Amino acid sequence: MTDATTPTHPEVDPHDNRRQVLYWRLLARLFDHEEQATLESASLAVVEDIGLPPALLDPGASVDSIVQRHPELAAEFDGLMVPETDDEAQDRSAEVRRAALVSKVLLNVFAAGSGTVTAGQLARWQSDAGWLERALGCKPGELRGGRAAAGSGAGAAGPGVSPTGTGGPGTTPDLSRLIPAIGPELGAIEADLVKRMRLREVLADPRLAAQLTPSMSLIEQLLRDKNNLSGVALVNAKSLIRRFVDEVAQVLRTQVEKTAVGALDRSVPPKRVFRNLDLDRTIWKNLTNWSPEEERLYVDRLYYRHTARKTTPQRLIVVVDQSGSMVDSMVNCTILASIFAGLPKVDVHLIAYDTQALDLTPWVHDPFETLLRTNLGGGTDGTVAMALAQPKIAEPRNTVVVWISDFYEWRSEPLFDSMAAIHRSGAKFIPVGSVTSSGRGSVNPWFRERFKDLGTPVLSGHIRKLVHELKTFLA
Repeated sequence: MTDATTPTHPEVDPHDNRRQVLYWRLLARLFDHEEQATLESASLAVVEDIGLPPALLDPGASVDSIVQRHPELAAEFDGLMVPETDDEAQDRSAEVRRAALVSKVLLNVFAAGSGTVTAGQLARWQSDAGWLERALGCKPGELRGGRAAAGSGAGAAGPGVSPTGTGGPGTTPDLSRLIPAIGPELGAIEADLVKRMRLREVLADPRLAAQLTPSMSLIEQLLRDKNNLSGVALVNAKSLIRRFVDEVAQVLRTQVEKTAVGALDRSVPPKRVFRNLDLDRTIWKNLTNWSPEEERLYVDRLYYRHTARKTTPQRLIVVVDQSGSMVDSMVNCTILASIFAGLPKVDVHLIAYDTQALDLTPWVHDPFETLLRTNLGGGTDGTVAMALAQPKIAEPRNTVVVWISDFYEWRSEPLFDSMAAIHRSGAKFIPVGSVTSSGRGSVNPWFRERFKDLGTPVLSGHIRKLVHELKTFLA
């Protein structure tokens, strides 16, 4: 093979050769575990020629370790895979540098190997996945679980990351096609790593357990296995679940905290205190008292803003499918229900079901305790949940029923008839196909069409959509 640093043809740009070498190495390592000596040596020549550290080619080196030794690279990894500007596209040497960094991130994340996984290997992968999410213009953890990872490296927003996680100052990445597809793929890889890890042995060792970063895949495995854990392992498992719940709750709470429950009640006179003074209206209503000679406005009457709100209690009934396909939704909705339960004049009820239904309302204020009482997996029979939900609808006009499921039901027609009856009663019925972090989910087409005909189409996508619907109803 010719030297990667020299052109093979007078008309060929040497930068194109360098970039092709790096991408051929990427493909070879992704699809063939045998090391290609020629590609490795050529890639090393390219990396050294463009001034990057040879550690980029070391499969055992994490992105974190490289950034710790070369802090100036952190800004380059951030927003690395967002669309280029015209100036960047014209810089051929920058494209080679970009190819080397992209190859590193992709190989560390997608060449996950096989065999038993240690706690350290999982932690390293999670960190590298966080760097990939940053390269895509997202916050670390966002594509895998809707939460921002903590700590340095993958968790800290480095230079060049905008506050909204869009990759860099002033950038608006158009990754609408890539991101919805890559989120579940990252989650699937992480779930496979968790399954290949001897989790019970790791949890039994506090030192190893401390290396774990809570994620949706890890929490799912802990919730499935919690009844088989005891002693130190159970304590560590509960600690990880609580950390994850607290982190997700913090994200969701910011989306809900501005909710104003109840419309303004104008039948109640406003309190005549300074903080309620409507200065603009007061000036406007007294303009006729303006004295041009004195250049002074005489105020006959002060006007105040109404702040009292109608306080008709609202009842929110959340019914969530806890079968194996709905774990992400179960976790998110349990946390969301607890947040709405903390709002004034909102009476929240929570029901989980598979082939049996469980009323979790007594624990709705504590999502951690609620999740510990769930039993993930099993079949799906929504009629048993409906039997618990229907008696809770005392005043339909002030009630919203949120039903989260993929709607692959054992008894479809009786369940749909009951849901249609709730809708006709005047209660607001919101069928939700998924409230996941990635926004992807499968919904039974039979139910999807009938909900559409009923005038209550299935809400699918990111959990923010459900938050918006509930805030609209409760406002």
